[in-house]
Amino acid sequence: MSASDIRDLRLGLTAELVDATAYGNAVSRFTERRIALPTFAQLADPSTAPAEALASVKGVDPDAADAANLWRVNWYNAADRTSRAEVPEHVVLPPSLTGVDATIVVVLGNKFPMIRAHKVLAAYACLAPRVVTGQFDPTTQRAIWPSTGNYARGGVAISRIMSSRGTAVLPEGMSKERFDWLASWTEDPSDIIRTYGTESNVKEIYDACNELSKDPQNVILNQFSEFANYLGHYTVTGDALAHVYEHVAASMGPGAHPRLRAFTSATGSAGTIAAGDRLKERYGSAIVAVEALECPTMLENGFGDHNIQGIGDKHVPLIQNVMNCDCVSAISDSATDHLDLLFNSEAGRSHLVGRMGVPQDVVDQLAHFGFSSIANTLASIKTAKWFGMRADDVLITVATDGAELSLGAGPQRARAWIQRGSNVLLVALSGADVNLVNEGGLLVAGFAAHRQTVRVRVILWAGDTNASVMLPELEKDRAAPEDLSALAKPAAGRWLPELKTKGQRGLEADFLAVDTLTVPYDNPWKA
Repeated sequence: MSASDIRDLRLGLTAELVDATAYGNAVSRFTERRIALPTFAQLADPSTAPAEALASVKGVDPDAADAANLWRVNWYNAADRTSRAEVPEHVVLPPSLTGVDATIVVVLGNKFPMIRAHKVLAAYACLAPRVVTGQFDPTTQRAIWPSTGNYARGGVAISRIMSSRGTAVLPEGMSKERFDWLASWTEDPSDIIRTYGTESNVKEIYDACNELSKDPQNVILNQFSEFANYLGHYTVTGDALAHVYEHVAASMGPGAHPRLRAFTSATGSAGTIAAGDRLKERYGSAIVAVEALECPTMLENGFGDHNIQGIGDKHVPLIQNVMNCDCVSAISDSATDHLDLLFNSEAGRSHLVGRMGVPQDVVDQLAHFGFSSIANTLASIKTAKWFGMRADDVLITVATDGAELSLGAGPQRARAWIQRGSNVLLVALSGADVNLVNEGGLLVAGFAAHRQTVRVRVILWAGDTNASVMLPELEKDRAAPEDLSALAKPAAGRWLPELKTKGQRGLEADFLAVDTLTVPYDNPWKA
């Protein structure tokens, strides 16, 4: 076997059958359990899928651990997530919201099955080629899914419905909602591996995978280096976005002269942004890579932490076609945090409709925008402003997941910390419509406007360990804020009656004067 072949195997791509035994085991298991694998072409255009496969999906819950949901791993799920849409679900943002004339189109990713995020497509794209080439044996091996969140969830879901064992490796500081979902989909608690840090701590995930790879039964499906991740999005996402653009362009009327100017996408694992290569080939559109301002890796070779969950950072993925990118746009997590609050609070939505004139049907769609989705949208707005784009200029991006992955079922919670060396101050706020961000080492709490009093619970923790270690402990405290209004009212007097005395002013005949105070002999102490 040549060095090139070895490299291909490590990256999951090969045209040869690597292990006939592993392949045979997969065929036997899939036949026995009636598991059929869709091709990338069928996911790009679900209408080409076999009639039997399309029939198998009917009546199946899109969130069920059912192999039929493999045929829903595409962009054509309708709003109900059970039926098929003629055009992928999307929203066209009006100038009243964006502040620019350009036409900005956001394709919604939370219609995907099982995890309500498009990363389930990347997971399938990485595992399926390994199965059909004998590089993964579902009867003996374990699929390891390193991620900062959604890819790990997608991997666990795909593994389960393909009758395989999957293990998620992700930072312990990711949202509680992600961990709750993983706990419900894994049978063994050891299949959820928490590493140090938050969204930006990708290296720590790699370190954990290096240890796991020492066991040959662990197959690391590293989305950052699996070229099948690139190919899946290039083919499936690229064609879906092209279909949406053609649909929007046709709806702009006979007098319009639309052209696709740009595709904006967070770099992440460099899967989604591969769709930009497809669009550039077809329309000549620019590719705008999106990063967190707090961790501008491509823009400034910078490092840092941020809260735009879902976009990774601190490295350039192996599979990223860097030289085909035209621009890099940095978005602050302060902006995404604040807009997340605006989009998902009653006061915020009322402001958008009543004060800014944003159509109600558009505002209703904003709940489908998670942190990374908001970052992609802001990058589209920045790009349109920078290049002075007009109404005929179309920018397209994706809402990779919805806000449901960052909003808990209980009171809304905001968390942030300041770290100086090994000393950490961690603050958590719990209450309605509250947001907390770290702005240059200053923790700032933001509250939406309210007509009534707002109650917020503040939890403080300080110590000499990393803040992420304490996040799970703070998350256990889900109690609603206490009503302290009684403590703000005047209480009964706690001191004895005042002492009374009389005063007599002295004569002002000279530069000195002596004033006299009588001694209060009549006092409670009889002193």
